[in-house]
Amino acid sequence: MAQVVAVCISEKKGERKTPVAEVRVRENHGIVGDAHAGEWHRQVSLLAEESIAKMRALGLDVTAGDFAENIATSGIELVTLPVGSRLQVGETIMEVTQIGKECHTRCAIYYQAGDCVMPKEGIFARVITGGTIRPGDQMQRIDRP
Repeated sequence: MAQVVAVCISEKKGERKTPVAEVRVRENHGIVGDAHAGEWHRQVSLLAEESIAKMRALGLDVTAGDFAENIATSGIELVTLPVGSRLQVGETIMEVTQIGKECHTRCAIYYQAGDCVMPKEGIFARVITGGTIRPGDQMQRIDRP
């Protein structure tokens, strides 16, 4: 079964996120205390640990949060989830709203490696049901009501 590897936050947009022990997620808002939270379609970002490992294979010293993702996952192919899919992540429920993103400016990772996985392999979601998420929490795709 898929699981949460790390949960990460940042106070400002455009910077790497810091792994924390847990995050509180609020309905239609996102992660409390994270710069990307708010009433929009990209409240929470997710990136697979497998994607981060691809960048390590290119020689980069990167870990969870370095791609500005809120949740690093393992065991689920995030990019194959259609927009509108629902995920139970710990005690929360999220709905996938976007796959990948367009980078308007090149980040530090791009300049170090010549590539970045977040624009191609990261996904974004809005929060349907809030709660707490911690590393080790299980996650799974669920049916829409």
